[in-house]
Formats: sequence, C-alpha cells, structure tokens
Amino acid sequence: MAVAVGLVVASLAATAQEPQRLEPRPSGGAMIADALIARPLLAVATLGGTALFVVSLPFSALGGNVDAAAETLVKTPAQATFRRCLGCTSINSRPAER
Repeated sequence: MAVAVGLVVASLAATAQEPQRLEPRPSGGAMIADALIARPLLAVATLGGTALFVVSLPFSALGGNVDAAAETLVKTPAQATFRRCLGCTSINSRPAER
C-alpha cells in the first residue's frame, strides 16, 4: 500500500511540472475510477505526507529545505486530491469542451 501511494505521489510530482494544457473531456469511467480509487488513495497520500513532513520538520529546518519538503510531501498530493477536475490526469487542467 505504501509503495502504491509513493508511486502515485511521484507520478503527480512529475505531472505537476508540465505546462498547463486542455485535455479531452474525461469519460464517465475515468470519473468513476477517479472518485472511487484515485481520490481516496491521494487523500491517504496527503495524510501520510503530512505526517512525514511533521516528523521530518526538525531535520528539514536544520537543512534549510522546509519549503521543498512541504511542496513535495504535502502540497503536491493535496493539489492532486482537491484541485484536479474529476477524471482529469493533471493538476489545474480543464477539460476541453466538445
């Protein structure tokens, strides 16, 4: 389970770097899979990343990379969970109108 969550977070971090573009409108199946599978896993990744961030905060503060740790462990999974449209594969994307 932890490996799956890690893979989801890693793939979302990679897609967060892509420029914004319009995607084709997601299908009903993609929306259902997103709502029943991806969003709950991403919510778990957000909670797990927040817990890891809190645990690593003293070390991040000593190393001077609190912002980078927060971006990777908390912000990216939270954006993927709450800011993506249902069924979309990238953050901040809008489906193209047909």
